Amino acid sequence: MSNAIQNEDYLFKKVYDYVLHRIERNEWKEHQKLPSVRQLASEMNIHRLTVLKAYQLLKQHDKVYVKDKVGYFVQSNVTKNLEYLDNPIVSAYIQKNHLSEIHQSPVSYHFSQALIDPNLLPNQYFSEYVKKVFDLYPKVLATYSTVQGDLELREALTQYFINQYKTHLNTDDLLITSGSQQAIHLIAQTFIKRGDAVLFERPSYSAAIDIFRAQGAQIVTVDIHPDGYDLQQVELYLKQYKPRLFYLNPTFHNPTGFTVSVGQRKKLVELAEQYRCLLIEDDAYHDIYFDHAPPPPIYTYDTAGTVIYIRSFCKYISPGLRIAAVICQSSLMKSLITVKSLTDNGSPLLNQKIFLHYFSSLRLQQHLEKIRIALQIRKEIMEEELAVTDWKWTSPKGGLSLWVQLSNKLPTELLLTKCIEQSISFVPGQVCDPLKQLSSWIRLSYSYANEKQLSEGIKRFVAVAQSLSN
Repeated sequence: MSNAIQNEDYLFKKVYDYVLHRIERNEWKEHQKLPSVRQLASEMNIHRLTVLKAYQLLKQHDKVYVKDKVGYFVQSNVTKNLEYLDNPIVSAYIQKNHLSEIHQSPVSYHFSQALIDPNLLPNQYFSEYVKKVFDLYPKVLATYSTVQGDLELREALTQYFINQYKTHLNTDDLLITSGSQQAIHLIAQTFIKRGDAVLFERPSYSAAIDIFRAQGAQIVTVDIHPDGYDLQQVELYLKQYKPRLFYLNPTFHNPTGFTVSVGQRKKLVELAEQYRCLLIEDDAYHDIYFDHAPPPPIYTYDTAGTVIYIRSFCKYISPGLRIAAVICQSSLMKSLITVKSLTDNGSPLLNQKIFLHYFSSLRLQQHLEKIRIALQIRKEIMEEELAVTDWKWTSPKGGLSLWVQLSNKLPTELLLTKCIEQSISFVPGQVCDPLKQLSSWIRLSYSYANEKQLSEGIKRFVAVAQSLSN
């Protein structure tokens, strides 16, 4: 593909995102006339055909409408999708394209939650254990953690990473954050200015999309496939757009479940070093594998300090503790610590101490083995129930979700409406797409419901979908 075509594609996406962002922020209100094609092309210093192409796609996606010989106008959320808007949850999703409303829906069958069934977590053990933590650290609630994180926890995690991956590491290379989402937010605040290009997998983690877009980043997408990325495309984009960073989730990728090979991991590090692009490796599911452990993280192949590694432990220990670790070189770490100090002056010390002693215990390994078996069984139950359909998915080797392609004739918003009426939730693919176009895909998480709920709920889900297809 020629550079001219690639550049045109990037500019088109830039216009699309710019207009959509202003509509979603309500800067351009319902029925307001948009700038003319000529005017916006002049303002953005691009060709008029590029603006026209973006406007036409926005019209296809019901974001704008056209009046002959007058121009383009912001579509009304009141008049569009009337059959869906009786349900405020779906209404909020359509207008904002965010997950929070779906997660908060009071349903019986939660297939939108990429969380582990609370009954599989060590709740009883923790309730006994917290008392021991207070005995060991009687003043734990009377003081703050350091901004970088509790030294004792950083020492334990440093030793863990050294033992696990044979890498050179010291405690100053680690930062403790309140979950991976805070880590992503700190990175965006620290390294991204409005207008900076960033590479993103497509699809991707919806919260990361929202965080970088809110920071003003221009998102350039790279498709992820079962065997990884098109590395020629990655290199071409690194040359052309000179992105500040590439946000990626290469191990049991959210939402697809794909895992990038060792060969690609090594090549990505080489490309990042060559083109001076930071790799932001988000690794939330590394320990949630079924048959074989995944490849070592990308950061273990990094010798030049081009990778910022985010490792979350919350999903399979205790989501409420909100503990994640960031690993990066010292010059990057100093900047992150400065921003963290302005955010919360350090993650809660009690949470860090509770996590520390559980992480260091033999009980953790027993817990992980149990979790892997339970989740593999649940994945297989979901796949068995979906087998009666003609839908497509790649069975993941780990993680918490299936990324499923439905029939093209099945409108996702209507399906979501009908499912919530039947007390079922799922994640529409548009939420995971930086371009908001993957309308025939959905994410179904098998981790939150128990086995009986899973079987019953997916049967109901399939029945609702099939009723809409007939």
